[in-house]
Amino acid sequence: MVMWFRLTLLLALAATADGQSRLTLDQLRSFLKSSVDLHQPDKQVAEYLKKAKLTQRLTPREFEEFVAMGVGARSIEILREWIASTKELPAAPAPVSNSRPAPPPIPPPSLADQRKILAEATEYALGYSRKLPDFICTQVTRRYIDPSGLEFWRNSDTITTRLSFFEQKEDYKVITINGRMADTDFRGLGGATSSGEFGTMMRELFEAKTQARFEWQRWATLRGRRMHVFSYYVAQPNSKWTVSYQNTDHVTPGYRGAVFVDRDSSVVMRISLEADLPPSFPIQNASTMLDYDFIDISGSQFMLPLRAEVRMRSGKELVKNEVEFRLYRKFGTDTSIKFDTPDPLPEDATKEQPPK
Repeated sequence: MVMWFRLTLLLALAATADGQSRLTLDQLRSFLKSSVDLHQPDKQVAEYLKKAKLTQRLTPREFEEFVAMGVGARSIEILREWIASTKELPAAPAPVSNSRPAPPPIPPPSLADQRKILAEATEYALGYSRKLPDFICTQVTRRYIDPSGLEFWRNSDTITTRLSFFEQKEDYKVITINGRMADTDFRGLGGATSSGEFGTMMRELFEAKTQARFEWQRWATLRGRRMHVFSYYVAQPNSKWTVSYQNTDHVTPGYRGAVFVDRDSSVVMRISLEADLPPSFPIQNASTMLDYDFIDISGSQFMLPLRAEVRMRSGKELVKNEVEFRLYRKFGTDTSIKFDTPDPLPEDATKEQPPK
């Protein structure tokens, strides 16, 4: 299981021009709070605000709220000007209040049941790859960057890859970059990439030699199915998760995260990982989240990767990859597959639902 990161490409991408940002009051509030929390220079924040445009009215009450956050003097002057210049804009919608009392928490399974759930999930994870058919699918990777560190994302490129799984081995071939045909090795793309979604990540987590420490965390609902959620921790000596920087610096850190186990079938539906990186490493944060779902291949249902999200941070530079696995086909049965880039999955495809 490997993650790669090349900062030189990201810095070049960060220098590209950006259009005027349009902000709602909630987005402005989030931006200002993040800038204060991250101790962003007031000059930098003010420069961003000068290029931004509010889409909702800024009232004196909200102005006082933002001043109380601790924003700098230059930013305050721009906010004060916005009180007058936005008075003809629509007001922000009032927050929706929910007066219904919260439902009582569902008690966790007994310790004996928790051990049974983990034992069944372990058996499933260790045999997962062996039960998969040979197949081909389209992997779409949409890569985003944010040089400000405030999660104002800019799409850097969209990569469409033919991913084949044959005899339990993954093979990646880049087909297009931003809609244009490409003949590039997957690992030579630069920027942030990932692999290991088809069983490696799951198997390594549940292998006995990994000695992952699992603890009950909570119940959850994912795509309409009830989930057991366990947190876990893997110590560094037992880790196989490698993070690479510019193909020169490598580290194999310990990591932690959560695993979602379907209540009815004991299959693993989601895995998240967050690396415990050493302070001296050029990357300060690295994490990934992988979702599985039931996919039809030639009339049979298989649990296969649906979507992954990879995030990294080096200094203020933020990187986010949104990876989707689409158009699954049985290997060798359809040689006329078109590798067009599908539209993104609906936002709620991997979003947790409120508890019921």
